[in-house]
Amino acid sequence: MSMNDTLANAMSQMLNAERIGRTECTIKNVSKIIEIIISILKENEFIGDYELTNNVKGKFITVKLLGKINKCGAIKPRFPVKLDEYKKFEKRYLPASDFGVMIVSTSKGIMIHNRAIDQKLGGKLIAYCY
Repeated sequence: MSMNDTLANAMSQMLNAERIGRTECTIKNVSKIIEIIISILKENEFIGDYELTNNVKGKFITVKLLGKINKCGAIKPRFPVKLDEYKKFEKRYLPASDFGVMIVSTSKGIMIHNRAIDQKLGGKLIAYCY
């Protein structure tokens, strides 16, 4: 199985496990970005606890699923977004305003789009979840 986009892969693994009613899923090939996004999803209560494990074969994360993810995914290409463009992308990726989050990489780190708007930051869209 070739994996070019580990983030898209991790997001679809969570979504698929969620859809078939699993209570946890294991994501292999973990990068820093995936770790940060998992912690953001936990902060926003889309997922439960997660556990990062290092072993001989590399890093992996076991995520407890709460059944709260309707859809999530990586945003490709990673669109640059200015402060006044968030609404446009919200319409594209989220079903309603104030429902779900888009995850943005900004100059002050990776955060959800609402926090980026509060801090008046633009950035690049990485992922979404609702």
